[in-house]
Amino acid sequence: QVHLVEFGGGLVQAGASLRLSCAASGVMLSRYALGWFRQAPGKEYEFVATITRNGDMTSYADSVKGRFTISRDNDQNTVSLQMNSLKAEDTAVYYCAADRMSAVYSDRLNEYEYWGQGTQVTVSS
Repeated sequence: QVHLVEFGGGLVQAGASLRLSCAASGVMLSRYALGWFRQAPGKEYEFVATITRNGDMTSYADSVKGRFTISRDNDQNTVSLQMNSLKAEDTAVYYCAADRMSAVYSDRLNEYEYWGQGTQVTVSS
């Protein structure tokens, strides 16, 4: 059985940093492109970042480019999201997800097969 578990969320002030991590069990993440998505209250899911299977390429939403960094450790079966210069509009539940089908990576929600349960990030202004 596949489980993805996110951790590292919390309440911070604007301008602070947080590092989210996602650990997997029941699946070898090296076979998957990985992504982070988020959902703010009353809004749809939003793509945040994605990374290829071997970590050589990444892609980011314009709203987080230059502030967030996605990385992965296939030996540890984890993926992380370093978030710097946080803004109030970054407040959301953040989800990690695994995508086996995409040739490289994807920013599309429906291409991700496995999802974590989410971790809350709240940024006070």
